[in-house]
Amino acid sequence: MLKFKLILITLLISQENICQQTIDGSIFHDGIQRQYKLYIPASYNSNHSVPLVFSFHGLTSNANLNFFYTKFHEIADTAGFILIHPQGTLNAIGVPHWNVGVLGSTNSDDIGFTDALIDTLMANYNIDENRIYTCGMSNGGFLSFLLGCQLSHRFAAIASVTGSMTFTTYNQCNPVHPTPVLQIHGTLDPTVPYNGSSLSMKPINDVLAYWVNENNCNPNPIVTPVPNINLMDGSIAEHINYHSGDNGSAVEHYKIIGGAHDWPGAWGNQDVDASVEIWRFFYRYNLQNLISSSTDRPKNEFLKVFPTASYGEIYVNYNANSRYSIYNLNGVLIKSGEIYSGENKINLNTINKGVYTLKVSNEVRRFMIL
Repeated sequence: MLKFKLILITLLISQENICQQTIDGSIFHDGIQRQYKLYIPASYNSNHSVPLVFSFHGLTSNANLNFFYTKFHEIADTAGFILIHPQGTLNAIGVPHWNVGVLGSTNSDDIGFTDALIDTLMANYNIDENRIYTCGMSNGGFLSFLLGCQLSHRFAAIASVTGSMTFTTYNQCNPVHPTPVLQIHGTLDPTVPYNGSSLSMKPINDVLAYWVNENNCNPNPIVTPVPNINLMDGSIAEHINYHSGDNGSAVEHYKIIGGAHDWPGAWGNQDVDASVEIWRFFYRYNLQNLISSSTDRPKNEFLKVFPTASYGEIYVNYNANSRYSIYNLNGVLIKSGEIYSGENKINLNTINKGVYTLKVSNEVRRFMIL
């Protein structure tokens, strides 16, 4: 009997571990063994379908680094989506890349690879096929646009950070449904210029205009300045929202004025957290488009912090009891503790002047100590 109980306990522990994993996996596609990093949140229950988020790394980068700096897994822990970071193949000069048709690309079938990954994951996990999303950094952003053009029947919404559309992608794009698009881009990006390149890539304004027209959005956007909570990052941001598209679709743009080739929130601009904004955008849509208005908040998104510039204390308002963590801009944990439903006062007299990040559940806010 004791032996049976020990076996049962072991099985239960094993099952719990299966529910929260970071898996380095691979599939064989088009004659090549292709790798990926998969994250299954602790909340995953095979009895309930969950969203799937793709995050593609940039040129010369890799899935592990993309996992590290985007920190989508921290959002997945509470939002409940499965996260996949695919790995690109080596290009003509031997660095990881995605084949989006630019000079130096190989003939690797990244569209087919992505399609096969979706099929593989759906065969092994309970994926909501109406809530699959793609985003990427730089070359990965180019691929996300390409997927939105050539594999749009599988993706509910797309996002790009420092990516654009090649001329070929732009000219041959053929989405099969109104596709919500979020673009995050710095105006001083030296790698993927905001104003494009005559050799390979479209200006960001042309990219936005394409999707605004494709989705039949209002061509007159709502422009909202983003609070400049970090005075030392050398940039400011504004949110540009082309709204009221077909089936509730929208095209949104975080324009990082003075921003470079960065993933905001990880490095560069600290007024926008790219990963948080991407999920907030994705959350609103399925393949049939709008399922939650832009004024609706994802579950548990009720965090308010004030003042955002303080001499030693902040007030935190939240809708539930929870733990909080405060990090400096290097990602070092400075302080943590408990907050309760309603208004909470956090004393920060002992920490140095600077910009800090408060994290509660999957929500992130930034503030400054003067």
